[in-house]
Parts: sequence; C-alpha cells; structure tokens
Amino acid sequence: MYYTKKTIVFHNGNFVKATEAKTDLFSQTLHYGSGVFDGIRAYETVAGTQAFKIREHYERLIKSSARIHIKVPYTAEELVNITYRLLEDNKLDNAYIRPLVYLGPNMRLTKTNEVNIFISAWKWPRYQLNDQLDVMLSSFQRPNPKASYVDAKITGNYINSILATQEAKLKGFDEALLLDSGGFIAQSPGDNFFMEKDGVLFTPPEGHILPGITRKTIKQLAKELDFEVVERLFTVQELEAADGAFFTGTATEVAGIKSFNHQAFKKKWEDTMGYQLFTKYKQIVTHGEYDSYSII
Repeated sequence: MYYTKKTIVFHNGNFVKATEAKTDLFSQTLHYGSGVFDGIRAYETVAGTQAFKIREHYERLIKSSARIHIKVPYTAEELVNITYRLLEDNKLDNAYIRPLVYLGPNMRLTKTNEVNIFISAWKWPRYQLNDQLDVMLSSFQRPNPKASYVDAKITGNYINSILATQEAKLKGFDEALLLDSGGFIAQSPGDNFFMEKDGVLFTPPEGHILPGITRKTIKQLAKELDFEVVERLFTVQELEAADGAFFTGTATEVAGIKSFNHQAFKKKWEDTMGYQLFTKYKQIVTHGEYDSYSII
C-alpha cells in the first residue's frame, strides 16, 4: 500500500525507484531502534499542493536526531525542497510524507558515523478512520522520560506504541490511552489527547508526552475561537466525568472519541468543542488559510 513499481523515493541524495532502494541489514537502527522519523501531510489546496507546517516537522526531525547524537546532513530548507520535488515526481496532491533518519552497520551500542536519509510519500487516509472511537485504558504506560527522550520521535520508542495498540485491537477497541509513570493521563500510542469539561479543554502538559505539531495548532485555533485550554495533569476519574474528548496528530488530524472503557461521553461529537476545532482545522489545511500557520 505504500509504493508501486513506479513510486519514486529519496534516498541518500538520489531520487530512485522504491523497488531499487537498498539498506544494510546490519543497520544499528534495524537492530536497536536508534533512528528518528517524522510524519507530514500534504494537501491539495486552492494555492496548489501544500505540506502543512513542513519546516516545523523537519526542524523537529533534525532536533530529535541531535538528541541521540545523529547529525542530519541536510538543512530543514533543503529537506523541504526535496519533499516538494518528491511530491511532484510522484504526482501526489494529497499525501502522507515519511522522512526517516537511520544509521549504518554497527552491532555495538555506540555512535556510528554513517547517517542515511530516506523520504517517501503515499496516499494515506486519516489514521483514525472515524470520529466515533471506542478507547480503552491501556495496561502499558508511556516510557519514563528519565529512560529515553520521550519528546523526540525516536524509532525505538514506538515499541511501546505498538504494544498498546495491539492490546486495544485484540480487546475490540479502536485505540488505547496510556497513563504516565505517575498515573496521570498522557496520550494515545501515536496521538495527543484533549478532553472537554464544562466548556474548558484540558490537555496533558509536556514531560511525558510527545509535544505534537498538530497539538500546537489546535491550541492556537482554540485561542482564536475563544476556547479556554488548560495544560495540567488529570486523572482517569476526571476523564470519566468529561463531556467529550479527542485525539490530534499529523496522521490522525483531529479524531473524536465516543467512549472510554465502554462508557460514552456526555456530548455527541458534533456538539463538542473538539468538533468545532476539527472543522476549523480542515478549513486551514484545505482552503489556503495559512497566514498564521507557516504551511509553506
């Protein structure tokens, strides 16, 4: 689903067919997870194909790489230009873009100097395909921030996300919600989380979460709509008494949550603050309202 015989990818300075791209099976990233990735969405807009907040994504990629002692051999601006050419070569208007920074062969738990860059793009619908999600409290916690850089998109961190997602799917839920090591609500395996209570939006603070770019955008949109947003720790018991809730993320965009542990929220999705933010977000990414959002 991610490529065909005609798909072009960018790999270490060259635009090549996806079927011809090769990597070393002794890559430290493959064996130990020492790599960094990101996710970007491009939309067909009135101004042409535009990748939403693409510079911010690449700046995060470079920053995350530096956290684990990887030097990306490109600037954010160069990666932006490469990505737009990649979209053009693949004739993609609406697309999901996946840049990956991975390392060369090294079986030791030490830094390796070979750094590889891979960027691909494909048509991909929203990660959460509906806005009526049934969510469960995961038995897995978010990684402790003293064990890894949980605010960076490090490939190895995502085994935690895979375990939580598989648990939820096997139990018949659409998605999981994880606590932090202190027992407070954190995020889903791949998305940030907001809950609505008495006309106020609450979202976990930075520390145990990945501070998402879409999360930041939603906070800005909430301000424009005169919605109060409070960043603080909150408990499962508080969530159970909430009026509504939703996830945010590049792949997911904005997705409404119908129930938590089989308990439905008080408001229908269409009546929530989250739905208004979902509508506004779609207007921004598809209708060229980019002035405050650094889309190009």
